[in-house]
Amino acid sequence: MNDHLMTKQKIKMNLSNLRPAKGSVRERKRVGRGQGSGMGGTSTRGHKGAQSRSGYSRKTHFEGGQMPLQRRVPKFGFKNINRVEYKPLNLDSIQKLVDETKATVVDIDFLLQHGLIGKKDLVKILSRGELTSAVEVHAHAFSVSARDAIEKAGGKVIVPAKEQEAN
Repeated sequence: MNDHLMTKQKIKMNLSNLRPAKGSVRERKRVGRGQGSGMGGTSTRGHKGAQSRSGYSRKTHFEGGQMPLQRRVPKFGFKNINRVEYKPLNLDSIQKLVDETKATVVDIDFLLQHGLIGKKDLVKILSRGELTSAVEVHAHAFSVSARDAIEKAGGKVIVPAKEQEAN
């Protein structure tokens, strides 16, 4: 018994003696090689039907002839391809930012620098909260009440030229 253990320890592993684990590798199924192969005749495809034919490929959502899910589920509404999506920004967050930085101009680059918006975001200023500082605010759009609140606090509302043409 010890001899058997000793022989196992003596074998060095290298690339020339690597083998897959016993039973882990099967021989490849060679179909279409006649009756003697044991897979002759229909080449393991069964009789008739689409799956037995050459060139057949199952569609991704095929459910065996049952009404597919994407046709069973009701559909409604539509996606407007011309929709303009704005990132909302409220007056209270502008006031908080102004208090922290003592800024007098809040523009797109300033908001981007402080992480309030993303690089490609369009910004719309909304009126939640209160603005007490006189600040010049640059944004793509403003709600009417936000515009009034900024001007009432002594600030300025500035919309970039491209957005003024669109509105």
